[in-house]
Amino acid sequence: MHEDGFIGRIEWAAAGRALPGQRVSGDRCVVLDSGGGTVLFAVLDGLGHGAAAADAADRAAQVLAENRGEPLDVLMVLCHRAMADTRGAAVSLALFDVNDSIQWLGVGNVETRVLSAGPVGLNVKATVLLTAGIVGYRLPQHLQPQTVQVRAGDLLVMSTDGIVPESGEDIDLSRSTAEITADILAKHAKDTDDALVLAARHRGGAANGFR
Repeated sequence: MHEDGFIGRIEWAAAGRALPGQRVSGDRCVVLDSGGGTVLFAVLDGLGHGAAAADAADRAAQVLAENRGEPLDVLMVLCHRAMADTRGAAVSLALFDVNDSIQWLGVGNVETRVLSAGPVGLNVKATVLLTAGIVGYRLPQHLQPQTVQVRAGDLLVMSTDGIVPESGEDIDLSRSTAEITADILAKHAKDTDDALVLAARHRGGAANGFR
């Protein structure tokens, strides 16, 4: 699976695949224009793999599409309720504001971080504080979204645990997000799980391109 596009000045792409030998992946990405110059990105990792994992992730994706204007903590609770009779999922949400901030919230093990160009290479500018739990089964009592300031060119990267954690040093920010995600998937996907990676960044310029 490869998807990419622009929403206003925000460029994004996602790449993923099912566990080798399986036809259905339990990993999903959601990209939604939330209005007012914001884009909601979500990466959902249904517990395990196969059809049951996909069902859990699909339910969360539908909830996000129907409630995209709600705050992140409310969205997480709505996803939890929708997946109550499923395996559940790890869920990370990131609300990308074209005015140069990202608000994010994660439950489970979907890694989310911002990479920034520095004088001696790439830096990990910020990493989401993941809260232990399984959305749909055991939700933490306190859901506190975080906000990180970003500048044009900083790269948001969200990946399921089917992607081997890596430093990001080999990412070339001059390439498109489609090329970056395809490269991460090719180099770092595990053979023992579904895998998905999403990347997004503000390309700079005016924010009035939002529709």
